[in-house]
Amino acid sequence: MKAHEGMYIDGDWRPSVGTETIEVVNPADEQVIGVVPAATAEDVDTAVRAARAAFPGWSATPPAERAARITALRDALAARREEIAETVTAELGAPLGFARAVHADLPIAVAGTYAELAATHAFEEKIGNSTVLHEPVGVVGAITPWNYPLHQIVAKVAPALAAGCTIVLKPAEDTPLTAQLFAEAVHEAAVPAGVFNLVTGLGPVAGQALAEHEDVDLVSFTGSTAVGKQIGATAGAAVKRVALELGGKSANVILPSADLTRAVKTGVANVFANSGQTCSAWTRMLVDAARYDEAVELAAAAAAKYVPGDPQDDTTRLGPVVNAKQRDRVRGYIERGTAEGARVVAGGPEAPEGRETGYYVRPTVFADVTPGMTIAQEEIFGPVVTILKYEDEDDALRIANGTVYGLAGAVWAGDQDEAVAFARRLDTGQVDINGGAFNPLAPFGGYKQSGVGRELGPHGLAEYLQTKSLQL
Repeated sequence: MKAHEGMYIDGDWRPSVGTETIEVVNPADEQVIGVVPAATAEDVDTAVRAARAAFPGWSATPPAERAARITALRDALAARREEIAETVTAELGAPLGFARAVHADLPIAVAGTYAELAATHAFEEKIGNSTVLHEPVGVVGAITPWNYPLHQIVAKVAPALAAGCTIVLKPAEDTPLTAQLFAEAVHEAAVPAGVFNLVTGLGPVAGQALAEHEDVDLVSFTGSTAVGKQIGATAGAAVKRVALELGGKSANVILPSADLTRAVKTGVANVFANSGQTCSAWTRMLVDAARYDEAVELAAAAAAKYVPGDPQDDTTRLGPVVNAKQRDRVRGYIERGTAEGARVVAGGPEAPEGRETGYYVRPTVFADVTPGMTIAQEEIFGPVVTILKYEDEDDALRIANGTVYGLAGAVWAGDQDEAVAFARRLDTGQVDINGGAFNPLAPFGGYKQSGVGRELGPHGLAEYLQTKSLQL
């Protein structure tokens, strides 16, 4: 798609009041593929004012009509499935097959779930002599990351629309073209002017202005824990609602009774998907001492099948990471792991063979990792698997729960009840049991420093509602 030179505000594309721009770079070949405006605080203010002006009308719109607009939005996105996939591949570097199956199809499905929820949710309930009203929070400031650019937008915008909120979206500067494509779909869906607004810009300028704006009632942010803490502090000082979906260092716990081959192969695939740029990736593989060496061999063999390649090629399973900074960060962590005594059994910090151009990282597996190592505690956000040894179930639980994060995880066992019993003891917001499928209606979000609030399904809708009790 061709980049818009303006921002989508109050139902129209309009230029920024400033002259600064952001270059969009293809991470596979380092070529500039588009230029978008960098919003100023004044642009953000214009967008928030438009959202505020549109709020009374949209919040009073019957839920069935809101559902119809979200259905139209889903259909507009579905009609652009291939364009979405190609755009995500161009600006993120995700392999085209993965871009179709996950970056396009998942958000289309999520939009559909919110069309249904908007139509069926009980916005009123009776409790004793009270009628409790579930009303929209107001103007939402949504700040989204680059790693799943369309999914993260839909996971905020669709429930906000369903609730009757109006929105100003500030997408990540690395992937603004996907956000512009989404704005085009919103326009095609005849969502009223001002209900959805898009400002492209830098986090410290546009993101900060949005989080601080006195007329924003809720800030929904997905990104790093460090930035999330800043936004939480800003929102707290203004006594405004905040939803934060932050980092993770999720454990993949393989119990002694599990099918080791399946658990290891699935675990490696989970981390290497999207070049490891997934906040919920199971980056710590925990294996019992008796089967540890076998697991390491299996993981190294699985990693060998992930050859970094051109994401435009349908056979490529592993593309580049998003930018040079991210590439250098991931390689730095790989070097740090070796320095702290971990053993590289696949990959390493060097550029992949034949991939000197582009932001490529070798898919890496570490053995002999101990819980206190940096690579076992900090979120790397790249294709790096760390394999840790445990002595018994209590030791596995201690290691699994032994980070500041608690976003996701996995448990594998020969018996499902055994796996569920272990999962109940994990301090994390989501656990996959024996490879259980992702459920777009289940709440997604973290414990501890992985965040505040939930996305997806009815729990995600509830984030954008506030209650009013009428005593009768």
